[in-house]
Formats: sequence, structure tokens, C-alpha cells
Amino acid sequence: MRNNVLIRSLAAVSGLVMMASLAACGDNTASTDASSTDSGSKTESISGNFAGAGASSQQAAVDAWIAGYNESNPDAKISYEPSGSGAGVKTFLTGATAWAGSDKALADDEIEQSKSVCASGQAFDVPVYISPIAVVFNLKGVSDAGKHINMDAATIAKIFDGKITKWNDPAIADQNKDLKLPDTAITVVHRSDKSGTTQNFVSYFKDVTPDNWTYDLSENWPNEVGQGAKGTSGVISTVKQADGTIGYADFSQVGDLGTVAVKVGDKYNEISAEAGSKVIGDSKQDDTVKGDNRIVIKINHATEAEGAYPIVLVSYDIACPAYKDASTAKFVKSWLTYVTSDAGQKAAAQAAGSAPLPSSLTSKIAKSIEAIKTK
Repeated sequence: MRNNVLIRSLAAVSGLVMMASLAACGDNTASTDASSTDSGSKTESISGNFAGAGASSQQAAVDAWIAGYNESNPDAKISYEPSGSGAGVKTFLTGATAWAGSDKALADDEIEQSKSVCASGQAFDVPVYISPIAVVFNLKGVSDAGKHINMDAATIAKIFDGKITKWNDPAIADQNKDLKLPDTAITVVHRSDKSGTTQNFVSYFKDVTPDNWTYDLSENWPNEVGQGAKGTSGVISTVKQADGTIGYADFSQVGDLGTVAVKVGDKYNEISAEAGSKVIGDSKQDDTVKGDNRIVIKINHATEAEGAYPIVLVSYDIACPAYKDASTAKFVKSWLTYVTSDAGQKAAAQAAGSAPLPSSLTSKIAKSIEAIKTK
């Protein structure tokens, strides 16, 4: 039942088959040879110190991206602080970082604020990382025995809203007749920080079972149920510490915890990168967002695609179309080109078990990145 990194990586490779091959996005400066949009011309190696901050969900992928990028750009010193989506965007909007990682697209007011940071124009967001959000649990006799628990959307929502408080509640037991569930209290663990993962998670409830989740959509956890923990690693650590806990986290950091198989149609689908990719393949680009060069995906949480795992996040990198410092502009353009390339996406899949960017978007993403001015 448990999906270690190797299994997730294999699933991500399967996702490549399901969603068609990735297109290399423009000029990949992590390799000295540029890709198709630059007709194979050489590009200069990047050097200097560059910082990013944001989504903790991206952490494993970013570590892999830095290693891959440095193979051909050893003089680029790159750091990434997994401070959370909200904190990362806030830091970017002060001009303190070259880019931000965020599990949610920029809000209208953030777009407006970015005008004072960018040398011209306004910030834009492009997808770089797609991953399922796991509903993780620690339950003696179940998770430690390598077993999933089946749940539908209404049941998960009621647990996180404090309406279901015991693991052997009939709402859970009726969906898991082959399991002997204990009379153990459920302890909910949620993010304490402003989190795009939180917003993606509760968006699933809002879209699929709105009667059971009446809170406004937000990056902040909306109720007083359970206990909070900072960052993805904080949630995972807290869930591991006690019997009866349940939380939510990016799939890349699940480790040995149990995971919920989520009901889609008449079936319960286990989490995997391949299953998450099917949701994105059944989703559309959000053409209502304001601003140039923005590629935002409107996730179809209500998908009924065969084998789809419906709780998924799309994580974005946020950048300026022009920077006040030319070296920063050159770095960001080459960094995003590598991250969204075939090589970058494969590196993320191997490190974090993420799903690939859909081929239907790669040319659009490349065009947005190409718009970054480097002179």
C-alpha cells in the first residue's frame, strides 16, 4: 500500500505515457545546447547568487532542479526557502527573491503589487509542478499493516470539519467492510501557515461536496478542529507522532504513512502520480485570470476519468517579465526553461513522484518564459 519514492517515480513515468510526452520549453540553459526554439545555438553559463522561496510542496523537486541545473551552471548559487506559498509570494513582492513558488495562482491584488517590483509589466505565473495531495493517516493496525482506507468526499470533509470524530464511525466503516476499525479518536492535523496546499485541498470539498464545506476558500485553515503544523514537513511529522491522526500533504513527502483511497464514481482510487495526472488531463486552462503570460489551470475536481485521483495541486513559479538586474533576468529565464523542460520534469518525477506537465500546455508555458526580457 505504501508508496515509496521509487514507486512514485515509476508512476510518474507511467503518467508520461498517459499524458503524452513533454515538450522541451525553449532554450534550456541547464545544458549548454539550447533546445528547439533557439535552433541549437549556444547560451552563456549563468553565475551569481539567486534566491527563491515559497511552496513547501515543491521542496523535493526544487532540490533536484538545483542539482540538475548546476551540472551545466556550476557557478550559479541557488537557494530555496520552503516557507509556504503565502510567505513566498509575500517575500517575492518585496523584491527580496528572484522567483516564488506557490500552490495557488496570484490574486488580483498581488498582480497589482508586483508592478512595483518588476522593472516593467507585472508578475506572471506558470505551472512547474503537478502532484496529488495525499490524505495521510496514522492508525495502529491499519496504516502500519500497509492498508488503505476508502473514503468519499463527504466523509473526508466531515472529518476535517470535526463532524466525524471516531475511526469506527459508520460513515467510515460502511466504506471499509474488510477492515476492523478501532474506536480511536480522530485527531486532525492541518497547516498552521498560509498555504496553497490548504487552498487546493479544501477546493476539492468546495467543488465536490459543497454542502459539507461551507467555509470561504482561503490559504488559511478555516476552523478550530485539530491542531496546526507549519509546512508540509510539519504536518507529516505531527501525523507520525500519534495514533489516530489524519492530515493532508504533498504526495512527495508521505513516506510510510497510510493514505486514503478517494471515491470517484463507483470506485475508490489510490493515490499516484499517474492518477493525479488524469485529473489535469481532464482540466482546462483558466482564461478568466488577469494579466499577460499567465498560465493557470482550473482543476476539475469533479472528474470521473477512469482511475483519476481527484485531490491534486498545480504548483506555479512566479516571475517578472523584466527585472531591474539583468543577471537576475537571465537566471530566471534559464531556470524556468530548465524546470519546465523534459529533463527538469523527469528530475522532479524521480525525486518527488510528481506528474508531468501536460503536453497541451508546454508550448504556452515556453512562450510565457520566452517573454522575459534579459537586456
